[in-house]
Amino acid sequence: MVDVSEKDATLRTATAAAKALVNAETLALIKEGRAKKGDVLGVAQVAGVMAAKKNAELIPMCHPLQITGVDIVFVIEEEAPAIHIEATVKCKGGTGVEMEALTAASVTALTIYDMCKSAQKDIVITDICLLAKTGGKSGDYLKK
Repeated sequence: MVDVSEKDATLRTATAAAKALVNAETLALIKEGRAKKGDVLGVAQVAGVMAAKKNAELIPMCHPLQITGVDIVFVIEEEAPAIHIEATVKCKGGTGVEMEALTAASVTALTIYDMCKSAQKDIVITDICLLAKTGGKSGDYLKK
């Protein structure tokens, strides 16, 4: 693990994305709250927050961080059909929160899959990426 003890504690943010490609019937189940396991987006949102908080337990070389905020946002894409996920994580510390945001977005998408797999086996999770980060020595990043 990288030693970050000499780094200044600054506000760090990161936003990551993922997408769950579903069929129209599954999207209708999600929107109407008719999935067998319950509120798909509500459960997925909680799972994403939990994943960000447990990131250091999942990714071996990540530092345990005192996260100050996690926000999971969904955009329903009717035409695709798909659910676009954006996870934003914040902390004041000596290392960034990119991995926490990526883990949150990924686990949110995986939870959508789990909640809907009885209705659709061929859900595809795609487009997992870092969209933006702020703070720290390396500066800001914005995906082009």
